[in-house]
Amino acid sequence: MAMQQEVSGSGRRASTVADLVRNIGYEVMPFKKTEQDVLAYVPKTIPLTVTVTEAKGIDHTLNLAEALHRHGYTVAPHLPARQFVDKQHVADVVARLTEAGIRRVFCVGGDAPNPAGEFTESYQLLKAMEELNHPFENIGIGGYPEGHALIPQDAIDLALKQKAPMATRIMTQICFDATTTATWAKRIAAEGVELPVYVGMPGPVNRQKLIRISAGIGLGQSARFLQKQSGLLWKFLLPGAYNPTKLVKRLASASAKIGGGNIAGLHIFTFNELEGTEAWRRKLLAAVAGRDDRS
Repeated sequence: MAMQQEVSGSGRRASTVADLVRNIGYEVMPFKKTEQDVLAYVPKTIPLTVTVTEAKGIDHTLNLAEALHRHGYTVAPHLPARQFVDKQHVADVVARLTEAGIRRVFCVGGDAPNPAGEFTESYQLLKAMEELNHPFENIGIGGYPEGHALIPQDAIDLALKQKAPMATRIMTQICFDATTTATWAKRIAAEGVELPVYVGMPGPVNRQKLIRISAGIGLGQSARFLQKQSGLLWKFLLPGAYNPTKLVKRLASASAKIGGGNIAGLHIFTFNELEGTEAWRRKLLAAVAGRDDRS
């Protein structure tokens, strides 16, 4: 089932496990077999985002996004501000996506230590896109329930408030503490950022797969990724330390208990483990449907 229409506002009810599972999207990495694996395992009703790697750059991501869009998927390529050279580069990418018929994007600052040009943060990229009267109907921006290792909290909060009017949803970085995520979502909503929040979490990825993926995206980017994702590595290194089903259930419980946070769905970091991720989603969906049938 595709993601439901965006809902915002402080009156939104808390999301149940069923809501979260039915409002789900997958993030994929632009590797050699990604297109093949998406076609083999992912239903076209699941929205996708495609990341950018420093080694391959934006064009590689756009190529995959366009290919998946032609296959009938709803796709949002990542647009990392720090990899754009200038406003003309932004205009070229917007024109390319417009021609391809892609109407969803995910704007991030990006992890490149040295910007390729004049953009250093996603707010600047969003402003440049607005000046071009972009056609995008769905724009995602990042959220940081646990903060950022390299950016002060007040700067993160200010950036989110600046970007929110130009976006339609928030997709969070990974946080393994459901209460922390729900508390953060309630706080930003109370402060006026009422966009629907899609909570970022890993799917059922084993540690060997994570290590292979880390090697594939390059040592520097892997180190920065793991630094941002608090506790990610040890969660996978310890046997039985991470269970995505338990995290979904805890998130629904925390959302109901804390309330007011506009948590709308899940953004699954698949690490390209698409067969296992889809099997997990279907199993969880069947369990939810079974409970609905008995209610």
